[in-house]
Parts: sequence; C-alpha cells; structure tokens
Amino acid sequence: MRVIPAHPLALSAQRKLDERRQRALTRYYIAAGAHGIAVGVHTTQFEIRDMGLYKPVLSLAMEEARTSGRDLITVAGVVGRTGQAVAEATTARGLGYQAGLLSLGAMQGAREDELIAHVRAVAEVIPVFGFYLH
Repeated sequence: MRVIPAHPLALSAQRKLDERRQRALTRYYIAAGAHGIAVGVHTTQFEIRDMGLYKPVLSLAMEEARTSGRDLITVAGVVGRTGQAVAEATTARGLGYQAGLLSLGAMQGAREDELIAHVRAVAEVIPVFGFYLH
C-alpha cells in the first residue's frame, strides 16, 4: 500500500503563508515514511487559489521533495473550469508534479461529453486521477 497524505496549509498568526512551517510539514511527511505528497487538495483547501498561493505552496513542497533524496509520488490538486484547470495542470507539471488530482466540482451541471472534454484537456498536460468525481 502507498501512503500519499493530503498536505495541510501552514499559516502564521496573521493568517499568511508560513513558509518555514510549510516546508517542515513536507519534511515531516517524508521522514514519517510517506510515499509521496498531495498538495493543493483537501486539507490544503481550494482557497489557496483565491489567495494567489497555489504556485508558492506547490513550489515549497516540491523543493523539499527534491532535496529529500527519495523517489516520491507528487500529486497536485487541479480544480476549476477547463481554462483554470489546464492552467493549474500546466503550473503543476512545470514544477515537476507527476499527476493531478482532478476535481470536477466546478463542472456541476455539465453534460457527460463536456466532462470528458474537460478531463481530456487536463490530461493532455498532466496525468489525472480523481479521488471522487461527483
């Protein structure tokens, strides 16, 4: 079994990204024996995108993963309508992430063919999988 925990977000008392503690979280998961990291998903919350923290949070985790000397599975959360999702997938791939955990939450009400086109567009950039597809 592979363990790939969802990465939480470390904030300062001023509710700003705490880069030192964010890095420490990644190092903690690696030291604890996790097989990879999933960043920008679940516990990191989707709001990091609204605050302009998507790339910085993914970058910090990837830097720590690379310096660990371990062969880790790296997963980035990918959300939004197709344009946003493709942009996030492009960012994640550019940082070295291996896969995107794709949420279809923003695609509520879309027809099946639209959903397939959406997933296909993102998958052209980064391999995708879905934790749950509602």
